[in-house]
Amino acid sequence: ALLTLALCTASSNSVLYHDYCIIGAGPSGLQVAYFLQQAGRDYVVFERSHAPGSFFALYPRHRKLISINKQYTGKSNSEFNLRHDWNSLLSHDRRLLFRHYSRDFFPDADTMVHYLEDFASLLKLRIQYNTAIIHVTLEKDEQAWNGHYFILTDQDRQNYKCSSLLIATGTWVPNVVNFPGSEYVEGYETVSTNPEDFAGQTVLILGRGNSAFETAENILGVTNFIHMVSRSRVRLSWATHYVGDLRAINNGLLDTYQLKSLDGLLEGDLEDLAIIKDKKGKLHITLRFYLENSNTSAGIDSITLPQDELDNFATRAPYDRVIRCLGWKFDFSIYNRSLKMMPEKGNKKKYPQIKPNYESRGTRGLFVLGTASHSVDFRKSAGGFIHGFRYTTRAVHRLLENRHHGVPWPSTVYPITQLTNSIIKRVNEASGLYQMFGVLADIILLRENATAFEYLEEYPIGVLAELETQTGRKAPNGLFVVIMEYGRNFSGADKDVFYYNRAVGEAQHAWQSNFLHPVIYYYKHLPTEHEMRLRSPDWPLPRPHAIHHIVEDFLTDWTAPNAHILPLRRFLENCLSTDLRHFFAESCFLFAFTRQKLPPSCQHGYMNMQGLVGSEVLRRHAVEAGLLEDHALTDFSDDRPPDNQEESQDQLLRHHMIPVLPLQHLVNTKDE
Repeated sequence: ALLTLALCTASSNSVLYHDYCIIGAGPSGLQVAYFLQQAGRDYVVFERSHAPGSFFALYPRHRKLISINKQYTGKSNSEFNLRHDWNSLLSHDRRLLFRHYSRDFFPDADTMVHYLEDFASLLKLRIQYNTAIIHVTLEKDEQAWNGHYFILTDQDRQNYKCSSLLIATGTWVPNVVNFPGSEYVEGYETVSTNPEDFAGQTVLILGRGNSAFETAENILGVTNFIHMVSRSRVRLSWATHYVGDLRAINNGLLDTYQLKSLDGLLEGDLEDLAIIKDKKGKLHITLRFYLENSNTSAGIDSITLPQDELDNFATRAPYDRVIRCLGWKFDFSIYNRSLKMMPEKGNKKKYPQIKPNYESRGTRGLFVLGTASHSVDFRKSAGGFIHGFRYTTRAVHRLLENRHHGVPWPSTVYPITQLTNSIIKRVNEASGLYQMFGVLADIILLRENATAFEYLEEYPIGVLAELETQTGRKAPNGLFVVIMEYGRNFSGADKDVFYYNRAVGEAQHAWQSNFLHPVIYYYKHLPTEHEMRLRSPDWPLPRPHAIHHIVEDFLTDWTAPNAHILPLRRFLENCLSTDLRHFFAESCFLFAFTRQKLPPSCQHGYMNMQGLVGSEVLRRHAVEAGLLEDHALTDFSDDRPPDNQEESQDQLLRHHMIPVLPLQHLVNTKDE
């Protein structure tokens, strides 16, 4: 309260207003600024440093990113290629693809800094540098978008007023564990990166993540040995399918541990530890309860060490250095209590509490973006990393456009005959579905009588029950949800993901697919909030009326006619009680006399007199494909061009014509 009073009374400057205030010019801050600028909105980005991406100017300490930068995929489709580009932000400028900045598979962090600087300058984003926001509070006002304004104060006591606040600061406060002797511990943020400084030393590393293994990798060849201790077992990203777990590029210590080359891993609660420094400067590891029962003022000789009772205690050898590599947490300190910014619970406590639409649980109009929003999909998907949050940031922008400006979620309407093709195209190309598996989904809203559908891309499924209010689109006639998933029991720290017969190849066993594959949920009505709350913890969505798995594919290419497309089409037909096959005009002509209801392709094509006038080339192709009988037809090659339209029609009547073929099926060989 005193801080709030001091800030308010110290400021004699006028309050500057913007519709949207963004705190942080890191990747997520730049990404949302781009979308707001493209939409012509009033916004400003506050950055405490002199340049964007200041986090990457320091981290990772050893300067090698673990986000892949794949130069070649064998395909030219830009959307598909983003599946394997984990560093680029989304924009219309093709110059701002990361592959133009580095050819390294794991790029240097300095390259990322340069890239973010170019992204901000080339797109002319409105960023206010050297502006540290030190306090945020609320000002109630019924005329405001959300019933209140956000008041931000910078280091110069300048106040800013905003209708919507977007937090893109990431997690940058180091996690610190306090225990007796923790003052002897060096932090990852300050420890030397010169391997020669560790030559001939014995090192203990606290932590078990990528920063810990990155540090160990740097000094592996010069130390006596390295021990690593953490409360949890090592989690390998290839087993958990979570990119934030230990990556292979950093796991050299696992080799030296398992191949008995002195290094080792231990499990234990860090808060139970204690460190004692002897007269020679060596650091001894003991347990807190030994220290509590000893007279510490008498020196180390009077303190009982674990090896005094258990002579083969694992960490009985003293260490020269202890390094803390425990990651980072969100900075809650600048937010007034009125914003109700509370940490999540359990292993997500380093993140603020937010809803599945990335809005704060305590304050309407406050959205958390980027790494700090990772509580929505922690240890499940890629929302804490650039290749994930570039899509969730776009989703938040679309939600804001609908809420504050009446711009509905972008969608495209297609005839029902294009349903199979639309799904197949998206699951083979879409990068947002691929990267944010289990979190973002394509929504297909059916029109009345299933004659057409409306396609919405990459919607957060956590707020599926609120789709109509969040998007401005209606779903009265049922919907399909297209999502990407791994197998239910395939991922985990203790899973053997290389076991024999791990892959499924036959369509009838698609539901047992282990690797990432498309899953289509069908609902006759939009799921309710109650149904969403009652869904199984392992399921991204509540129980559907029908579900279809497209069988996993070794090439992640779901275009096989029999294994992928045909089972999908039959699933859709069963859900819609219609025939989604495409027919030639001959078949439509026959159906018109023999059926009460024509298939949609005949209704939209043949019955609307749509198709292609035949020619000798098409006739020969149809005959060779076995689609038409080989009737003797008059050669068109000697015909002179008709003088007028009437003569043209008479000429067509004189010749034996092949039936009209729908344009999209000239290359088909038969009715499926």
